[in-house]
Amino acid sequence: MAPIRPKYISFDCYGTLINFDMAGAARDLYGDRLDAQAMDKFIRNFSAYRLDEIMGAWKPYADVVHNSLSRACKANGVTFKEEDAQMVYERVPTWGPHADVPAGLAKVAKEIPLVILSNAMNAQIMSNVEKLGAPFHKVYTAEQAQAYKPRFQAFEYMFDMLGCGPEDMLHVSSSFRYDLMSAYDLGIKNKVWVNRGHEPANPYYGYTEIADISGLPGVVGL
Repeated sequence: MAPIRPKYISFDCYGTLINFDMAGAARDLYGDRLDAQAMDKFIRNFSAYRLDEIMGAWKPYADVVHNSLSRACKANGVTFKEEDAQMVYERVPTWGPHADVPAGLAKVAKEIPLVILSNAMNAQIMSNVEKLGAPFHKVYTAEQAQAYKPRFQAFEYMFDMLGCGPEDMLHVSSSFRYDLMSAYDLGIKNKVWVNRGHEPANPYYGYTEIADISGLPGVVGL
């Protein structure tokens, strides 16, 4: 396959680049109250409710975490506490990258401008970005776009800010539901799926698969 050489490479941040450990936070909070099977169900519910919470009008991510955790607690018969939601929210900027990320990003950043499009708050995201070990041309958040992915508005905000179109981008994500389905619908032909085990493969959406970010330089011929 011929190398892809886009004008920009855009990335999902949490999950794709940053080890987004919501499951670990949930285990720390409720692991002593739920057995292994029930804990796995809680984590699945918590993840699903987070997606549901971001599908409408934009709201602060603290509210997304609060509401989704509260709903997961209700569904699983666990007592919800306001301070638990605050603890989870405050953990987000402390998380660092997957081990494969810094070296792979640094190699690509020498040749192609890197962009982040993240379901993040402005006050949190730069703490995570600083841990990635590579320079980013631009970092765009859901707070700036006033919309969370997978809503098209988030991607359209990125296009407008960069002054480019879908044909200029290579978008990289570990998630179909948050990123790659919308990228497909918006006409981003160049897509990379980082298979971190979050979701099953879905070849319909047309992408190059890599196991981790160490494979990205090869996709762009570096």
